[in-house]
Amino acid sequence: ADALKIKLADTKIRVYSGIAGICEMIDASDAKTVINAIIGEAGLLPTLACIRSGKRLALANKESLVVAGETVMREARNSGTEIVPVDSEHCAIHQCLKAGTKTEVKKLILTASGGPFFNKKAEDLQNVTISDVLAHPTWSMGAKITVDSATLMNKGFEAIEAMHLFNVGIDQIDVVVHRESIIHSMVEYIDNTILP
Repeated sequence: ADALKIKLADTKIRVYSGIAGICEMIDASDAKTVINAIIGEAGLLPTLACIRSGKRLALANKESLVVAGETVMREARNSGTEIVPVDSEHCAIHQCLKAGTKTEVKKLILTASGGPFFNKKAEDLQNVTISDVLAHPTWSMGAKITVDSATLMNKGFEAIEAMHLFNVGIDQIDVVVHRESIIHSMVEYIDNTILP
């Protein structure tokens, strides 16, 4: 990046690199919406940079909320920044919540495929290989999220994300196994209506 900056010094082209460069680019851009799909906690500083810039944040980086959910949501409230979830589960909940008010929500329901080890007994897992772990029955994803899915850790992360995004207690979030993976999430209202 440094060599490229030197080569382009006499042009109007700006070169950004690393997390600091991403944050600088967010601030310098006249875009009204920023999509953060950076993997892992590396997405936190760009999430905060977007919020502080006042731009709308389309968030696909759950780790921002897992590692600093209270801070992220407080800063978003203080700056008036809208956070729109774009990952399938939380995007579906976001859409379903438009059908009622917050006081009418009974619970949020996230679905899980159950991963490659659904219905396996502990003794069946004694000689699991990395190939077994990476053999997701429904989705083709990167290695980290596939491992997180196989261990159900990803659903734990998604529950924490939902808690912060939608300002609900963890006791208002359920996870159900849905092997067909057709429905990503649902909202149950106090009248027992469920919107998928």
